[in-house]
Amino acid sequence: MKQLVKIFLAILLFTSCGKSSKLIFEDNFDKKTLNENYWNYDVGNGCPDLCGWGNNERQIYTKENVKVVNGNLIITATKKGSLYQSGKIHTKKKVEFQYGTVEVRAKLPIGYGLWPAIWMLGNDIDTNTWPACGEIDIMEYVGKKPNTIHTSLHTPASYGNTINTKKTINNQIEEGFHTYKTIWSKESIAFYIDNQKVYTFSPDEKNEKTWPFNKPFYLILNLAIGGNFGGPKVDDTIFPQEFIIDYVKAYNNN
Repeated sequence: MKQLVKIFLAILLFTSCGKSSKLIFEDNFDKKTLNENYWNYDVGNGCPDLCGWGNNERQIYTKENVKVVNGNLIITATKKGSLYQSGKIHTKKKVEFQYGTVEVRAKLPIGYGLWPAIWMLGNDIDTNTWPACGEIDIMEYVGKKPNTIHTSLHTPASYGNTINTKKTINNQIEEGFHTYKTIWSKESIAFYIDNQKVYTFSPDEKNEKTWPFNKPFYLILNLAIGGNFGGPKVDDTIFPQEFIIDYVKAYNNN
């Protein structure tokens, strides 16, 4: 009987992503190094084109601050002297898809000034610059606001301090691993924390200003320090801090 219950729950979890779901991308970080067939590194501070990566962030991104250890991706934020370092990876031009479900299981870093994020950008960003390309923020957390997860959309109609957002309070969110998921279709984009729906975005009128989500997007994982959203104050006593990702999965919902 217990085995039948387990099978039923597994089927229910799988089909909850949509009417039917086909796994199109999965990384369990079970290799010794980052799989560069899937992922690219961002390095530096964004200069000269996007200094502070557009948000007055303090960190310099390096490859060395991104490690794969014991089946986990670990992005570490460090401070050496006056130098803040961290990591950022993305799947641009390697793993891109239109519509579907993205699920990430992760453990948050803790500390004032940290800004870990799981997000997506439209793959036309080089020619259709932000915010016209669109942005899907599956999970953002800032250490200055404990117990709070932000899920947001940025579009030409609302970006930066966007109105298309939801703050979810969870008093256990800093404890252990949690799953962050978005289900994206032609009609809506829904966000989940530990399989509980927390926000749905579905504007009545969908056009290029309100709905730039009808094209392929790519995935981004990063840990910023300070910046317009994460700071400006940073607690220098917290370092090092780790943003730990157990897995990333994407399904094509049919």
